[in-house]
Amino acid sequence: MSRAMIIGAGGVAGVVINKCCQNSEVFTEIMIASRTKAKCDAFRDKLQPTTKTVISTAQVDADNVEELTALIKDYKPEIVINVALPYQDLHIMDACLAAGVNYLDTANYEPEDTAKFEYSWQWAYRERFEKAGLTAILGCGFDPGVTGVFSAYAMKHEFDEINYIDILDCNGGDHGYPFATNFNPEINIREVSAKGSYIEDGKWVETEPMEIKRVYNFKGVGEKDMYLLHHEELESLALNIKGIKRIRFFMTFGQSYLTHLKCLEDVGMTSIKPIMFEGKEIVPLQFLKAVLPDPASLGPRTVGKTNIGCIFIGKKDGKEKHYYLYNICDHQECYKEVGSQAISYTTGVPAMIGAMMVLTGQWKKAGVYNVEEMDPDPFMDALNKWGLPWEEDFDPVLVD
Repeated sequence: MSRAMIIGAGGVAGVVINKCCQNSEVFTEIMIASRTKAKCDAFRDKLQPTTKTVISTAQVDADNVEELTALIKDYKPEIVINVALPYQDLHIMDACLAAGVNYLDTANYEPEDTAKFEYSWQWAYRERFEKAGLTAILGCGFDPGVTGVFSAYAMKHEFDEINYIDILDCNGGDHGYPFATNFNPEINIREVSAKGSYIEDGKWVETEPMEIKRVYNFKGVGEKDMYLLHHEELESLALNIKGIKRIRFFMTFGQSYLTHLKCLEDVGMTSIKPIMFEGKEIVPLQFLKAVLPDPASLGPRTVGKTNIGCIFIGKKDGKEKHYYLYNICDHQECYKEVGSQAISYTTGVPAMIGAMMVLTGQWKKAGVYNVEEMDPDPFMDALNKWGLPWEEDFDPVLVD
């Protein structure tokens, strides 16, 4: 039915590739393209014997717009699924525009030399995608991604207006290492070491890193410490969900992780400012990434579950209403199915579903959109079918 190009060959890409191959009725052909072709070939060689999806591979530098445009024009996909680094989002969007192809990613753009991420750079592409008659879907992982779909679903079916949203991201998994990150170490550490922020009454309120802590008892995981972080979907949800007064994002961290991170910060290893080392310029955080375990390798040794969802407070028929939508995902079950831990799984499955929504016409609309601007219902149905079933709680414990 459709041809898709997947850019990237890391842990999340592996899940997207596996899920596209499971969904061969929609994804009849895929190309895996990355800077390291051997990684792409490894996925193809493992999956091609057992799937009806025809798999091609290619080497490409996603920072080279001309090279990427040429590859897209040659392969002629209907959509490009970007699961490369967020630094590359704009280059890949440029290439999609030049080649006339739809676009989807899982995380918003951030400059490589500045620990800052916001949607303004990608929203600036709206008119160009609209004029080209192409669809660009931003942030179609879990958070951002499913959290936006959950919000749209809650708005459509449960509320007249939503006043408060708390997004809770709990990873109760244990990989056994003293210190490791569950997704790209460079992106992860930049995110958690930055100042926190939340939106209240239409304004950003900034906090010190890890300043605001809460304790929450997560179904399937148990009681965990969670900390307020800045996260990109706050920006789009505050604009797109009717009635928002406050929206916050919390993520769980164990004390061992925080202790190691503080030590690394204190000695300068989380810095993104280049330094000279033995006559060569290096970025400390990029060096740290090189010595930490590859998140894609954590699957076989990670046990436990994740619980990610949204608590909503709003009004229905003039009365206050509380509602909690969430997903519980088991690390080992993910590994048995696709060879990844749950963090990659919960990001990769929604990326496949979002691409499917575009390819089947259910989310096909010219312009640049965040997921909560699209119809949530077919996506919510697909979550149940493709491995991320959701649960509801109509009397949740609230976060103070």
